[in-house]
Amino acid sequence: MRVMSFFKPAPHRPVTGTQEAQARDYRRSRQQAVFVMVTVYGLYYVCRLSLNVMKKPLVDSGYLTTEQLGYIGSALFFAYAVGKCLNGFLADRSDIRKFMAVGLFVSALANFALGFRMPALLFAALWGLNGYAQSMGAPASVVGLARWFSNRERGTYYGIWCTSHNLGEALTFVLTSLIVSSFGWQWGFAGAALFGFVGVVLAWAFYRDSPQSRGLPSIADWSGETLSPEEAKEHESVGAGQKAVLTNWAVWMIALASAFIYVSRYAINSWGIYFLEMKKGYSNLEASSIISVNAMFGLFGTLFSGVISDKLFGGRRNAPALIFGVMNTVALCLFLLVPGAHKWVDVVAMVLFGTSIGVLFCFLGGLMAVDVAPKNAAGAALGVVGIASYLGAGIQDIVSGYLIKSQGTGEGGKKVYEFAHTVFHFNGCEYAVDHIALFWIGASLLSLLCALTVWNVKPRE
Repeated sequence: MRVMSFFKPAPHRPVTGTQEAQARDYRRSRQQAVFVMVTVYGLYYVCRLSLNVMKKPLVDSGYLTTEQLGYIGSALFFAYAVGKCLNGFLADRSDIRKFMAVGLFVSALANFALGFRMPALLFAALWGLNGYAQSMGAPASVVGLARWFSNRERGTYYGIWCTSHNLGEALTFVLTSLIVSSFGWQWGFAGAALFGFVGVVLAWAFYRDSPQSRGLPSIADWSGETLSPEEAKEHESVGAGQKAVLTNWAVWMIALASAFIYVSRYAINSWGIYFLEMKKGYSNLEASSIISVNAMFGLFGTLFSGVISDKLFGGRRNAPALIFGVMNTVALCLFLLVPGAHKWVDVVAMVLFGTSIGVLFCFLGGLMAVDVAPKNAAGAALGVVGIASYLGAGIQDIVSGYLIKSQGTGEGGKKVYEFAHTVFHFNGCEYAVDHIALFWIGASLLSLLCALTVWNVKPRE
């Protein structure tokens, strides 16, 4: 009960001041909300992705195997999946400032602890704890978007918020990899923890629970939004709105599409560096730099996705989702099917992948579900999509880790790993089919097919 009492929403204050003063306070508070959601959630990502740039050093040191890393990675994703569903529903009923700050604090502590050697099982448990703590950040952000911005602004600001993921990825793949290359994997975890603690301070200092907690009108009253009789009934209670989410088939199909796109997204984020090192012979810093292109262009994709869909497609996300779904599949084909180290081909693949995944992550990973959900149940909609998405990501990590097979011991007593493949013969020619390529590209195609099933679903006004 004490925990629930700590997280209860901030009390509403009486509306005071002139309309002009309210407008100034609204503008300032909304600017702070956007700053926190982008910056702090970006720092969440640094604590989430830290392990991904350390996989080869961890394997080379003999500390962990790829199979162990696969299960360790899945511990985060599965914990995140459960946590995001649970915390999505809780965030609708919570003080989102406290929700965001506490989640990042626990995540930073877990990263700091992982800088010390420990049994693989304990490592997995701490990484799973990190996953659960990570699941508190997105609901706190999306609920904040619903509380501070109108439905007409939703796509634009959701797209802006989604740039936080790319900010976090860029910081991880560039700065964290520099720390690891210079000082070792232990300091990589310590650096990620430091970024996390900075984010905790920013969230506590600048985030606000709701307009009403600052003595301002609700966003619905401020923007003049009107509700249909059905929406008004749902809005009467958080429970009614959340029930409407759970019984909406479109939310579940969007969740399934998101699950498949998360396979390809986290396949690149989790194993892309390792793939380039082992399959194409790049150094850790070269591989990290190529993968970081994905994050940088993902920033472009997410930043403009909401604006484009709001301005050019009247708030409909289906057409852009189709276009960028095809682009995502093409990018994976370039990355996985072109043999050898062709730096510019790999860079172009990451440009296309980053741009497409930025849009698809924004649309399929939450916005399309929030579009069709009641405003007071935005966290629940994100929770449903979240549990499906990260179950997909977790299964991906296990399967990908399994498909990277140990081939015995090489020079210096180090284990040698190779990406599993099947060789077949056709018309006198020999062909090798990479299992990783089939798995990652297939997931991208299935996501596209699932997204097409909600083509005619209209968002709420």
